[in-house]
Amino acid sequence: MSSVPASTSTSSLLHADQRVLGIFTRSGLMMTGLVGVSFVILFYRWFHHQATISLAYTEDWGHAFAIPLIAGYMVWQNRAKINQTSVTVFWPAFVPFLLGLQAYAYNLFNVHNHMLQGMSLILTLGSVVLWLVGPAMLRYLFLPIAYLLLMITISERIMLEITFKLQLIASQGSWLILNLIGNPFGWFEVDIDGNTLMITTAAGESFPMNVAEACSGMRMVVAFYALAVAVAVLGSSQWWQRIALVLLAGPVAVFMNMIRVTVLGLLMMVNPDLAAGDAHTVIGTLLLIPSLMLFLGMAWVLNRLISPDEDAGVSPELAAGQGAGQGTKKKGTP
Repeated sequence: MSSVPASTSTSSLLHADQRVLGIFTRSGLMMTGLVGVSFVILFYRWFHHQATISLAYTEDWGHAFAIPLIAGYMVWQNRAKINQTSVTVFWPAFVPFLLGLQAYAYNLFNVHNHMLQGMSLILTLGSVVLWLVGPAMLRYLFLPIAYLLLMITISERIMLEITFKLQLIASQGSWLILNLIGNPFGWFEVDIDGNTLMITTAAGESFPMNVAEACSGMRMVVAFYALAVAVAVLGSSQWWQRIALVLLAGPVAVFMNMIRVTVLGLLMMVNPDLAAGDAHTVIGTLLLIPSLMLFLGMAWVLNRLISPDEDAGVSPELAAGQGAGQGTKKKGTP
């Protein structure tokens, strides 16, 4: 990172746009590159394993590749503030740095837990950043570093526990929606037994549909939370809007997964092959598009629900009047 002393003149800050990527001085870029390469070498095993998981299960963890890019954009968005912040060495951060390394080694060789290894990696990263650039700079780097937690694959034990509950929610929700569609017109009726839906048409045909782990919606929930945090940090200026977006991510993802299972149930009555195999995956992926549009629409509404002046307790009309009144004051008027 760039080092700007507290006594730096305004004229020197005018050359901030000449920095590499608007953030780094030449020496700062070299130091960052050296630390970055050392960090990747040290945690290479974790990065390799995470990339293998993300490539093998793209529909579940493919978003992990985008997380570092979004975190980098968060840093770039604050480049002006970063350039005006002094860099100081904060030696107390050496303690959590060593703790992070020890935790990583323990989870690598003793526990063999990929999720805990990833958390240890983030702790080490945050500690080394605090150590080398100081608390003042960490104000603008904390959120991007914390955001990297969303690229870590969740432990299988936790996944199974959450997935089972989401399967039940998806089954019950789609059972209700399908009955609301079919029963009033006598087209079909749906019974539910655990995670299995039995669709019976008016002609007497039966179509059993098992809401398996792939239909639990876990991939949608994780991806939506990653999206929600990115939209909240990059697209919203008020903290209440950011909190609301993050809180809405889970319910929106679960609801849209119910819609996905419902659509697959309807298509099954047309062609049972559409609810299995590659067709099932393609249809589920395509339905992520309206899910994304719904969430972005909610973000758009929240950002325009209350203007900055209203949020501060001042109406737009009053703010405009005050601005006009101040412009007509004579010099020396209190």
